[in-house]
Amino acid sequence: MLTLTARATKDADQARRLLALAAIYDGGTRNEAAMVGHVTLQIVRDWVVRFNARGPDGLISGRAPGSRPKLGEMERQALARMVESGPIPAIHGVVRWRRKDLVAWIFGEYGISLDETTVGRELKALGFAKLSARPRHHAQNELKVDAFKKGFPAELVAIQAKLPRGTEIEIWWQDEARIGQKNKITRRWARRGTRPSAPQDQRTMWAYIFGAICPKKGKGAGLVLPYCDTGAMNRHLAEISTTVDPGAHAILILDQAGWHATPKLTVPDNITLLFLPPRAPELNPQENIWQFMRDNWLSNRIFADYDDIVGRCCEAWNKLIDQPWIIMSIGLRDWAHAF
Repeated sequence: MLTLTARATKDADQARRLLALAAIYDGGTRNEAAMVGHVTLQIVRDWVVRFNARGPDGLISGRAPGSRPKLGEMERQALARMVESGPIPAIHGVVRWRRKDLVAWIFGEYGISLDETTVGRELKALGFAKLSARPRHHAQNELKVDAFKKGFPAELVAIQAKLPRGTEIEIWWQDEARIGQKNKITRRWARRGTRPSAPQDQRTMWAYIFGAICPKKGKGAGLVLPYCDTGAMNRHLAEISTTVDPGAHAILILDQAGWHATPKLTVPDNITLLFLPPRAPELNPQENIWQFMRDNWLSNRIFADYDDIVGRCCEAWNKLIDQPWIIMSIGLRDWAHAF
């Protein structure tokens, strides 16, 4: 029986111990069992005790319990709440939590001394990671943001009701980005303890990318222009209009900038403008497209002159259009597309 169990198990250590005990149960001596298991007599005796107490499961290798963790469940949950709520500058003296700040907070609150590595391990176990914060306007009305999301399907229905029956709707998002010689420096891989450097220009020449994306179809329309005004917006609307599929109608979602909402705009017949709530840039995935383009294609550069800026911007935008899966992965939003 023990031999059959040893053959069936996938635990090599358990199989070796079972075979050693099988030698005893088949009439062998403990010395013979010790030779089978390649251990001492005392260890064979321990195996016999474990087998008699728990059967074959008693011969499975277990992990040592180790020392008792310094943070109990109550302290862990308090740490999680503190991290989620964030520090109060007037009380904690910082605007974001560092591990050393949490070490000091834990010691001051519970008298428990931990090092930064242990706190980092506890945070990881609680599901926290160090992430880039999403910008949010200080005067944003969150109720209006939520209302826009909830009311979006009804807005689409109302717009579609004014169109010929069977007209396909394309959801587009539009925004502008200024790209200039005073460029952004991004994070980069470097050895610990070093301070990597990157070239940065201090001149102030720039151009604007007018960009719009249709995430569901992975397409976009863009122009690089010297000014950000009504005339430039009219040119961009005309460019978007030519990119909308024949027979379809685009709902173009954009912010309430002055050159977006002016009555001087010439809006093509196959486009309807839908304005976002004030101070809510995170609702516009085109903002995330700009971040992706800056981080991957437009940062850490020195632009020689205006023509160089325009050339690099066109190159970056065309590279985006050639990879529709990037537009889809960045631009799709459940509240706008999953209904």
